[in-house]
Amino acid sequence: MTDRFDCYYCRDNLHGKKYVKKDDKHVCTKCFDKLCANTCAECRRPIGADSKELHHKNRYWHEDCFRCAKCYKPLASEPFSARDDGKIMCGKCGSREDGNRCQGCYKVVMPGSKNVEYKNKVWHEECFTCLDCKQPIRTQSFLTKGEDIYCAPCHDKKFAKKCFHCKQPISSGGISYQDQPWHSECFVCNTCRKPLAEARFTSHENNVYCVDCYKTDVAKKCHGCKNPITGFGHGTNVVNYEGYSWHEYCFNCKKCSLSLANKRFIINGDHIYCPDCAKKL
Repeated sequence: MTDRFDCYYCRDNLHGKKYVKKDDKHVCTKCFDKLCANTCAECRRPIGADSKELHHKNRYWHEDCFRCAKCYKPLASEPFSARDDGKIMCGKCGSREDGNRCQGCYKVVMPGSKNVEYKNKVWHEECFTCLDCKQPIRTQSFLTKGEDIYCAPCHDKKFAKKCFHCKQPISSGGISYQDQPWHSECFVCNTCRKPLAEARFTSHENNVYCVDCYKTDVAKKCHGCKNPITGFGHGTNVVNYEGYSWHEYCFNCKKCSLSLANKRFIINGDHIYCPDCAKKL
């Protein structure tokens, strides 16, 4: 005699029939659909014995119901994400919903796409542009002014000091002379072109000269000693008279060597004399 093999609920004989084993109980398909089947989280209908069931975190779906809530793409064999509101989304739609938004176009920056991050903000690479020329900065250096972003050339053109000599922007370094900015390479002797950034120099008629060139080419010659009157060190004070110049210390009586600076004097030929010595000539 054959042992009975019945449905746990309706007691129908299951020999030769399709059945489901649920919690170690044998159940006919009719009772399973009615009493044991999980409810699909999407369509709210039972997931019958003849349906393929998918589950995630204590929730269940028909295979055909397990789709992206945004684009309806089937996700049975695709990567997906579960949102806090219970929606299931494909990777692409999930990134669009939850991903960082570009500060330029305000669209989502998709994972893996080329982007620029700066101060906890993100841009598509093509949206990270100079405020002035509108060109993408990409791998170039850039500078900011407040919240505005500039490529280096536009920043220099707009904000950098201009060299007094060449009128071009000074992007870094440089020197200041008489409250005017200069490129170091522009601050050179007007005659020999020697760099003057760390050298002694003087100016004449808006040009700068090294000491040697100033002495040779620019400085007046003392009518007494015939040496240049440079203004460097001894001999800073100058006496001028009828187109001639003297170091103050050279402006002396030819005969008695009395200093005649700020005193009466008499010129005889190329020489100067005090009044007393002039009488004896």
